[in-house]
Amino acid sequence: MSLAFVLFLVAWAVGLVGTFVPVLPATLIIFVGAVAAALLDGFQTGADLPFLLVFLVITVGALLVDNLASAWGARRYGGSRAAGWGALLGGVAGLLLGPLGLIVGPLGGALLAELLVARRPLPEALRSTWGTLIGLLTGLGAKLVLHLLLGVYGLWHLWPAKG
Repeated sequence: MSLAFVLFLVAWAVGLVGTFVPVLPATLIIFVGAVAAALLDGFQTGADLPFLLVFLVITVGALLVDNLASAWGARRYGGSRAAGWGALLGGVAGLLLGPLGLIVGPLGGALLAELLVARRPLPEALRSTWGTLIGLLTGLGAKLVLHLLLGVYGLWHLWPAKG
């Protein structure tokens, strides 16, 4: 196994753990590991550029899935458009609050938007907040699948050629 392969394998393992630890920027760790491995392996434009471009597209998708999933969950459980936006904005604001903010942000944003903007009664607002939580968990599952896909794709690309 090459050093590039091992480097990516370690970055991917850290990223997989980071999927469940909100403090770690898991997706970015995996992406940086792929870029570093491609450079360490002697970057070849014909082989590595398409690999990294596909990797970048999947990375952007994984980065978006968290916030979009919480907004989807709020809407799916009867939340207003304001709840969807509240969950999305709360998720972004939650990034500033640390690990707990990544959960509390979208939930608080959806709840506040339902109560203050949509002027919904508390039981309806709580229902859309529940949907936000369901969306967060769905997003976590989707992100895990995308991280697994990134890892398999990266390991396949960097696997030492036999011959």
